[in-house]
Amino acid sequence: MKTLKVGVCVIAAVVLCGCNPLMTASLGNFKAAVMGPDELEVTPAEVARVEFPQLTLTTPSGSGVLAMVRERGDLQFWVASGKQVLLLRDGLAVRSIGLGVEGDLDGTRLAASSPFKQGLQNLPDGYTSQRWIDLYRGSETGVTLNSRFSRKSMETLEILNKEYAVLRVDEQIDAPAIGLRATNRYWVDPVDGFIVQSEQQLTTRLRVKIVQLTPERRFAR
Repeated sequence: MKTLKVGVCVIAAVVLCGCNPLMTASLGNFKAAVMGPDELEVTPAEVARVEFPQLTLTTPSGSGVLAMVRERGDLQFWVASGKQVLLLRDGLAVRSIGLGVEGDLDGTRLAASSPFKQGLQNLPDGYTSQRWIDLYRGSETGVTLNSRFSRKSMETLEILNKEYAVLRVDEQIDAPAIGLRATNRYWVDPVDGFIVQSEQQLTTRLRVKIVQLTPERRFAR
C-alpha cells in the first residue's frame, strides 16, 4: 500500500507540475473540502490545454479534477494535485486514497467474468455478479459484494458543450457483512461500453460521482 502511494505521488508531482493554473486550482479544491468548495466550473478550452485525460470527481466532502497519469493494462491511475488517488478498471472505481474522512476503498477483486470487462451495454437485464472489496476503516478484507444490473433507457449527457448519447445501466449492490446497500448508476457508450459518467458507492459512507471530461481521448491512445 505504501509503495503504491509513494509511486503514484511521485508520478503526480512530475505530471501535474505542467498543469495550467485553472487545473491546479481545481485539483486543489479537495484541500478545502471541509469548507464546502463551490461547484467546479471548467471550460473546454481550459481542459484542452492539459495534455492528459481528465475527469471530475465529486465526493460527500468536495469535488476536484483528476488527471490520468498512468495506465497498467486495464488499470488507470487518476491523481489530483493534493495527492488524492482514484484507480479505475474498465470504468469501475477499484481503489481510492485520500478522499476525505469518509474512509477509503482499499482494493477490489473482480470475478474472471467481470461485467465491466464484458461491457455493461452487453449485459442482459437482471444480470447478477459478485466482487470482493477491502476497506481501510475497520480493516475488513474480502467483503463479498453482490450486484444485479438493470438496463434503463438511452439518455443524453452534455459535457463541456458536447452531447453524448448513452445507455444508463443501474447496479443494485448489497454487502450484508458491512450493512451496505445502494444503487450505482453508469452512463455508457452503447457501442463500446465506455463509461462516460457514473455514480458509485465505494464504502458505506463514501459515494462518488465521476464525469469523464475528455471521453473522446480514448480513441487517440
